[in-house]
Amino acid sequence: MGEDREWAAVTAALAEAGAWLYARGLVPATSGNFSARLADGGLAITVSGRHKGRLGPRDFLRWHPDGRCEGEGRPSAEFGLHRMLYARDPAIGCVLHPHSPAATVLSRHVTGPLVLAGYELLKAFPGIATHATRLLVPVLDNDQDIERLAGAAAAALDGAGPCWAFLIRGHGYYTWGRDAAEALRHVEALEFLFECELRSAALAHR
Repeated sequence: MGEDREWAAVTAALAEAGAWLYARGLVPATSGNFSARLADGGLAITVSGRHKGRLGPRDFLRWHPDGRCEGEGRPSAEFGLHRMLYARDPAIGCVLHPHSPAATVLSRHVTGPLVLAGYELLKAFPGIATHATRLLVPVLDNDQDIERLAGAAAAALDGAGPCWAFLIRGHGYYTWGRDAAEALRHVEALEFLFECELRSAALAHR
C-alpha cells in the first residue's frame, strides 16, 4: 500500500508539472519528458509520445533498478540522460526536460557554456545567496546516440562546478531538483534568465 501511495503522489506531481509547463508553451507537440526517483531506487518516467499537458496514470512507466519497466508503452529515447543524472547525484529527486523557445534559440547561438552572471534571480538556485556570482550552463551538441550524449553531458557537468541545468543545441534543456516543486522553480528561473540573455543579445546588435 505504501508503494501505491508513493506512486500516486509522485506521478500526480509530475502530471501537475506537465500541465504547468504545457500551459506556458514549454512542452509543445508531446515534446519533453519528466521523471522522479522512488524510494526503492526505481524511477517514474513519462511514456514516450504522450501529451505532457494531459498526463494521467497510464502515461507513466515504473523503471526498476534491474532494468525492468512496468506499464504500457516505452520510455522516452532520452531516458538514459535521466538515469545518468540520478546516478551522479543521490540528492536529485526529479528531472524535467522542457523544449522552450527561449532555450532552443539561445542554445543555437552560444559557443561554449552559457554564463549567467549578475542576476538577482540566480538566488533561486540552492547555495546561491548573492547576485554577485555566476552559473555555468553547459551547451551540448544534439546527438541521437543517447549513450554518447549522456557521456558528453556527464563530462560537461563535471567541469561546470555547481550546476542545475544543461542545454542541448536546437533541442531544449534538462534541469532537476530534490522534488518536482524545486525542479519547477528552476525551470521558472531559467526561463526568465534565458529570456534576459536573448533580449540582451538583441540590444547588443541594434
